[in-house]
Formats: sequence, structure tokens, C-alpha cells
Amino acid sequence: MEAGELTHLDDTGRVRMVDVSGKEDTVREAVARGRIEMSPSTCRMITEGRIEKGNVLTTAQLAGIMAAKRTGELIPLCHPIRLTDVDIRFSVHVDEGAIEIEACAKSVGKTGVEMEALTAVSVAALTIYDMAKAAERTMRIGGIRLVRKSGGKSGDIVLED
Repeated sequence: MEAGELTHLDDTGRVRMVDVSGKEDTVREAVARGRIEMSPSTCRMITEGRIEKGNVLTTAQLAGIMAAKRTGELIPLCHPIRLTDVDIRFSVHVDEGAIEIEACAKSVGKTGVEMEALTAVSVAALTIYDMAKAAERTMRIGGIRLVRKSGGKSGDIVLED
């Protein structure tokens, strides 16, 4: 297969799940990041535990982990993956009114975990929005991207660090 070829299409152009049965199991890891922006006052409410729905960051962390585990059910041609670890971290910047989200997904298998890391960041950000929307409906989610991956035939790729 040539670099850049669409692997989710068969010879007739129909969609298909990529057959990974011939691939070797390797340790796979992917890191994704994203950001949710809001007013400094809303960010302060989150960090001080003053959001009525509860502990925003703990809930967002759990939601991100749960979402990573269900990525194969959410994205049609994505393989279900047996994850060995999902870690979600937040960097809160109250003065900027921003929360940076980073998710790291790991597995030992035949296909990568990029989609799991990206899904974890996305759902964590959506959870923050959902829990804090009573305080502010103008929050903005963005910058969701893969920053690095390792394992598999393509090896290590660092897009940003």
C-alpha cells in the first residue's frame, strides 16, 4: 500500500474496516491535547469547587477515560481496542480562563490508539462545558490534536511536545 492511500476503502470504493489480523502486537501509545477557554471567573469557580454540578475536573477525567474505552463504538470503522492505560491530566490557567487537557492512551495490540486519545480529550472538554454551562455558555473548545504516537510499523511520530 502506498503512503497516503485510503485504507478504509476497498478496490471498488466501498468502506471497510481495515484488516489488521496480519500485524504484530506491539506496545502502542498516543498523546492528544485540547483546550477549553472561558472567562477567568468561570475557571476560578471550577478550581474552587463552586460549580453546582460537582467536581468538574474529576468528572471530566472519568468521562474521558470512559470515552476512550468506547471509541470503537463511537467511530464507525475504528477497531475496538483493549486499552492497558488511559491517563488524563489538566493544566488550569485561571488568569487566561483556560484549561488544557492532555490524554495518553496505551495498549498492546495490532493497531494504534490515536483515536482513543483524541476521543478522551474531546469528551473531557465536553464534560467541562456541560458541567459549567450554567455559569457560562460562551466557553470555546478547540485545538484538539494528536501530539505524538509510538509503536507499530510507522514507529514514533512527534508532532508537538
